[in-house]
Amino acid sequence: MAQSSIEWTEMTWNPTTGCDKVSAGCKFCYAEIMSRRLKAMGVEKYANEFKLTIHEDELDTPNEWKKPRVVFVNSMSDLFHKDVPIEFIQKVFRVMRENPQHVFQILTKRSDILLYYDSEGWLEWSHNIWMGVSVEQKKEMIRINHLQQTHARVKFLSCEPLIGALPNMNLDTIDWVIVGGESGRTPRPMKKEWVMDIKTQCEEQNVAFFFKQWGGTNKKKAGRMLEGKTWDEMPEIIESL
Repeated sequence: MAQSSIEWTEMTWNPTTGCDKVSAGCKFCYAEIMSRRLKAMGVEKYANEFKLTIHEDELDTPNEWKKPRVVFVNSMSDLFHKDVPIEFIQKVFRVMRENPQHVFQILTKRSDILLYYDSEGWLEWSHNIWMGVSVEQKKEMIRINHLQQTHARVKFLSCEPLIGALPNMNLDTIDWVIVGGESGRTPRPMKKEWVMDIKTQCEEQNVAFFFKQWGGTNKKKAGRMLEGKTWDEMPEIIESL
């Protein structure tokens, strides 16, 4: 686990690391670059660099946290990668259910696998497991439909890196939308009108809107102000009794 600089979470927990590219949003994957750096630094967990690796020893980590936390699960991987056994995913879900004081945020680009596992009854959800899908351009909007068909209690979209317009989204049962531009050495541009259209859709459909960043080669300088303010809306965090 590690403290996170990601604006919409507090820390990360990676029971798996490594992944493969599945869509245009993966082109400049930050996790792949970071894995390379961590391996070069001699971090044992990244000895396989960005090859998918399962870390059974990470399963007990959330049991050690005393204070309630908001946790991004698998910031360096995708829990629903085709090579992650469903039995391991079920172990991860069990750990999350056994720690209801924390909020666990899972994000996947493999919404078809997520939906299949859920439709088979292999996933058991609790209030603190937030499930999200990445939707970086119109071509990937089918992922929204897949997510909506699951039994996840809190559902969200990560439109980052936003590399195209997302018109006329059906946000029924979606609780939260995160928008962010791409950063790095050669980021693809994000148009303001794409961001404003998503914000309007969220307002019209009563969905929490979070603007993460403009991105660019200097994302810190570009900042995260939209129309003169920051947008940090989130779903309500339900405290466990």
